[in-house]
Amino acid sequence: MAEKKESLLGGFKAFLMRGNVIDLAVAVVIGAAFTNIVNSVVKGIINPLVGAFGTKDLESYASCLKDPCKVVNGEMQGIQIQWGLVLSAILSFLITAAVVYFLMVLPMAKILAKRAAHDKAKEGVAETMEISELEVLKEIRDHLVAQRGPVTGTGTGTGTGGGSGPAGGSGTHPTS
Repeated sequence: MAEKKESLLGGFKAFLMRGNVIDLAVAVVIGAAFTNIVNSVVKGIINPLVGAFGTKDLESYASCLKDPCKVVNGEMQGIQIQWGLVLSAILSFLITAAVVYFLMVLPMAKILAKRAAHDKAKEGVAETMEISELEVLKEIRDHLVAQRGPVTGTGTGTGTGGGSGPAGGSGTHPTS
């Protein structure tokens, strides 16, 4: 039973120590801080700009589904649809998505494309080097064959016939 607990704890420790878990935690913290910035931009700049054409605050835009939409004694009478809140959240999302895309995704895609092109060019050079090495080896082989002369089957060998060697030829073996 103790071994199983150790393996569970060991597995959990290995999970926590992986680099991608740390990266994910950093991304969540940065994302939360970035969300605050975007919400501040929407509430502090965009809502007043939209409010210049209507009410003071974008989030206060609403429609009444069932009359009367009045606050009586701190309680809303009727059914109010607050579409300004939804529009404000959509604007926050679009701003966040635009910033993430244009400042993170697009530059990273360009960097990865350059790296892939560089790796592909490197691979092409390696293939060329392998081919050229093969060509050099073939040239060396052809040069050595040319130095030996043409192989016609007649040469100085042991030959056939009677003799005192193990192959039936005469002469001495270099190791004897």
